[in-house]
Amino acid sequence: MRSIITGLQVGNTCCWYHLVVSVMAVNNEIGTIQDIGRISELVRGYGAVLHCDAAQAPLAMNMGSMASQTDMLSLSAHKMYGPKGIGALYIARELQDQIEPLIYGGGQQNGLRSGTVPVPLCVGMGAAADILTAADAGKKRAQLCCRRDTFVAMLKRLPWPIALNGPQGQARHPGNANIRFVDFSAEDILSALQPHLAASTGSACTSGIPEPSHVLRAIGLSGEEAESSIRFSLGFDTTDADLEEAVRLIAEALTRLARAGLLRAV
Repeated sequence: MRSIITGLQVGNTCCWYHLVVSVMAVNNEIGTIQDIGRISELVRGYGAVLHCDAAQAPLAMNMGSMASQTDMLSLSAHKMYGPKGIGALYIARELQDQIEPLIYGGGQQNGLRSGTVPVPLCVGMGAAADILTAADAGKKRAQLCCRRDTFVAMLKRLPWPIALNGPQGQARHPGNANIRFVDFSAEDILSALQPHLAASTGSACTSGIPEPSHVLRAIGLSGEEAESSIRFSLGFDTTDADLEEAVRLIAEALTRLARAGLLRAV
């Protein structure tokens, strides 16, 4: 591993600091899967530390090589069919004695985080990890990708124009479909779908923020286009019947909104 510590001379004092680059392995709004291997080469080539937010990654990709490509990696159990309230942070051995804990006390986890470990939650997260690293996990991801593409194709056959925001095919989380409903308001659609179909205008992290998604604006969408976009999330248990019902509900909602004159002026 290349040197990850850099010296900075300030007066007669030499201060040491880390330059840390943090990258999401998989974007939680438009599903973009990043090339962590290439990013790792670039970041480590400059002597920096790479942290990877891999919360969305377990359902999207095989993570077998991630530990060798990152210096730190964070996971969240509820994003991988585990229990809520537990997560994990992988830290490379070379860094573990240089991490400053936020919680002091009993010295658990080698002094990195004091506090009693919630054993049932840890076991649940471990069981979820076993499922997602099983031999059939790749097959499940491929099936989910096909269902996602089927869902998008079904929406495109409706009598209203839509567009898929973000990358196509294998470069995208297999369960992510971020759809732009041209000339409609996403908030109007979501209100019309309640309480039968759950979806969102952005990530859970930004719920309650009225501004258009910064992710959608960053890929070139206007404010109006971003406000017409909805994120749908499919999972391993999503069935063909679920897709048909979801599309039926969306079609009914769009019909009601159009009849009510809630289309944006064009």
